[in-house]
Amino acid sequence: MRLHALTWPFLALTVAAEDGSKAWLRYAPVRCNRSCQKTLPSHITILNANKTSPIFTAAEELQDGLHGIAGKHVAITRGCNAPPSSILVATVSDYLVCNGTTVPDDVLSLDEDGFYLHTHGASATILGQNARGALYGAFEYLSLLAQGDFATLSNTSQTSNPHAPIRWVNQWDNMDGSIERGYAGPSIFFASGKIVDDLSRAREYARLLASVRINAIIVNNVNANATLLSAENMDGLARLADVMRSYGVAIGISLNFASPQTFGGLDTYDPLDESVIAWWENVTDELYARIPDLAGYLVKASSEGQPGPDAYNRTLAEGANLFARALQPHGGVLMFRAFVYDHHISEEHWKNDRANAAVDFFKPLDGKFEENVIVQIKYGPIDFQVREPVSPLFANLRKTNVAIELQVTQEYLGQQDHLVYLPPLWKTITDFDLRVDNASSPVRDIISGEHFSRPLGGWAAVVNVGTNTTWLGSHLALSNLYAYGRLAWDPTLDPETILDTWTRLTFSAHPRVLETVNTLSMTSWPAYENYTGNLGIQTLTDILYTHYGPNPASQDGNGWGQWMRADGDTIGMDRTVWNGTGFSGQYPAQVASVYEDLDTTPDDLLLWFHHVPYTYVLKSEKSVIQHFYDAHYAGAQAADAFVDQWDSLKPLVDKRRFEEIRRRFVYQAGHAVVWRDAVTSFYHNLSGIADQHDRVGHHPWRIEAEDMTLDGYVRYTVSPFETASRAFAVVTETNSTTGSASATVPFADGVYDLVVNYYDLYGGHSQWKVYLNEKLVGSWKGDMEDTLGHNPSIYIDGHSATRIRFRKVKVRTGDKVRIVGVPDGTEPAPLDYVAFLPRGIVD
Repeated sequence: MRLHALTWPFLALTVAAEDGSKAWLRYAPVRCNRSCQKTLPSHITILNANKTSPIFTAAEELQDGLHGIAGKHVAITRGCNAPPSSILVATVSDYLVCNGTTVPDDVLSLDEDGFYLHTHGASATILGQNARGALYGAFEYLSLLAQGDFATLSNTSQTSNPHAPIRWVNQWDNMDGSIERGYAGPSIFFASGKIVDDLSRAREYARLLASVRINAIIVNNVNANATLLSAENMDGLARLADVMRSYGVAIGISLNFASPQTFGGLDTYDPLDESVIAWWENVTDELYARIPDLAGYLVKASSEGQPGPDAYNRTLAEGANLFARALQPHGGVLMFRAFVYDHHISEEHWKNDRANAAVDFFKPLDGKFEENVIVQIKYGPIDFQVREPVSPLFANLRKTNVAIELQVTQEYLGQQDHLVYLPPLWKTITDFDLRVDNASSPVRDIISGEHFSRPLGGWAAVVNVGTNTTWLGSHLALSNLYAYGRLAWDPTLDPETILDTWTRLTFSAHPRVLETVNTLSMTSWPAYENYTGNLGIQTLTDILYTHYGPNPASQDGNGWGQWMRADGDTIGMDRTVWNGTGFSGQYPAQVASVYEDLDTTPDDLLLWFHHVPYTYVLKSEKSVIQHFYDAHYAGAQAADAFVDQWDSLKPLVDKRRFEEIRRRFVYQAGHAVVWRDAVTSFYHNLSGIADQHDRVGHHPWRIEAEDMTLDGYVRYTVSPFETASRAFAVVTETNSTTGSASATVPFADGVYDLVVNYYDLYGGHSQWKVYLNEKLVGSWKGDMEDTLGHNPSIYIDGHSATRIRFRKVKVRTGDKVRIVGVPDGTEPAPLDYVAFLPRGIVD
């Protein structure tokens, strides 16, 4: 736990209701008395800035921040002669022209977007290598101010340079306003095939991005719609660029490879055809005529059914270079995704392996890409899993610019409904030493371009904000966006230190808030890994549907290549060279030798690289199957504790945010049990090996719905079987008749938590009531599609399974429990079980 020395004197003065829209830029008040006020500047002076410049934006942010945080009204002035006690904001070049003074050598040699912050007493100088850098320096000043760090503000001198020039986010927004893998409402950019008229939300998003030093955004889905290139939409993009420019955020767009044919009217999209080349040059010229600072393009080609150069027997490099050459006269960058693989491969062939695809496709093309091409590589070889080894492609492209692709959007990681703080996962990748040529070569140094002396490189992250006031659908999920920006600027930062700053800015500096949010967040990824998929087996979700709830059976027998090769005796992918798919051989020799050997492969990646019996004994001295059982129970136990931990902050967090966050923790605690039961039941059934602790399949505190006395309810066989307790649920006989399920309570007299496991399907808002001796205990509605921010499922399965808990219910043996379900729409008020849980029991 890392706490500033300045914890108590500068706490927020009030706990005001907030909707999350200001995120970490709340500019909430801190205590600043008259003496404190005198240590703060009285003027803001800017040089050579119009109202669209990030310099002017920096001045406005400083003015708003000083007023909001410290209650100080500060005027903005222009000119070379800054009044005493001023903050001077300028580029280095403008400062030198205006003042004719010298600056330290490290200021003269700032990298692009870098900044210099110097303070002495109530005066401050903020200089940027460019206008964007000056804005970053202003946000750094405000971050210190918002944390009440007046001591640093009165005496600091620092230069700060970015780790890499590319620090982008990718939105997967569609032209109709929907968002692929979006969990926070519709697009803030598009609706009905056009750019929206009101771009105020986009401006606020640019503000958030700039505050963590993100310098560009791809605004549309990589599965691109060519109609974005219409003249009307180009004009709309220009309006969007104008809005985001004042925060130094450049826009770029995703392109559909087949656009010359499907949209442009040509009879081909062959990248070597002269008419196609001319068509893309013309489109690019038209875009730059409207948006002179367009960042560039992102292209997904020959992947997952998207068109690409392979349709004409052209290489991926020839396809990428088509766009790169069109961009070169304008200084634009072409981001070309390495996410290319055959999604119809057969599992029957032992050597087949989707993980091999990136190196197989791109390594032979190394050095054949134009200098303004950056190959955008997902951090792992598969697809944003809960744990993967680093993609070996980073070690295999020596002559090609590369960027790492991360995912703030929690596609496979709980979709913002489960708290998963991602930086610890990301650090396992960026800190990993690939040992290229037997020398130190951390991934972070490869993606920056430093290791292979490449001119470009950096970071991209799928973010997918929406219209929800919390931006990502969950208040706590925003820590991942904040941390992404901070790590893209400086990947050596510690995730806990980043989290500490984010918490101070987002909530408060109260020690209990800092400690609790730290504990919750740092526990969250290990807990999620435990109750979803561990030992390198990938996230055991339904890869054929929503990528959300449990469905371990879907991991095999599919054409997507996300396999585990599980049978009754063995499990895991053999990716060795000597006997398997050969994937381990794609790494440099020192790393390959570790993964090739069963004894030296880390347990947390064992099943990624090796196919072993369930009885194989790990370094922990547990068998694989017992580790599965224990880990899943431990993960659910950890998630259950999140609720009480968060409850301890009730007096310290505003009511709205407290309740909204609490609702998600309650949901996560219940869904973690759904995950636990589904995965352990599946492998218990498949392997036939009992849990040493006799937990799997034994639920002594449950009453199964199908065993209750049913009136208007009928038994229903759930598929997959493991996503229901004992494989069955009950549903109403019709979608217009009420159901009732009742039973006699067999448990000893006492105080219990009464839990009901049910299914909340998209397509209706069923209502339930639970009674004890005909006295109402509670009622609820099936409205997850509204409260979670996305639609988990139209089926009775592990996506729609959820739980509600009524705490501290007094029960006597022989009491009668009854649940009444009223169906709605296509949702037949499904029930799985009711449980009476003594204190401390998670089931």
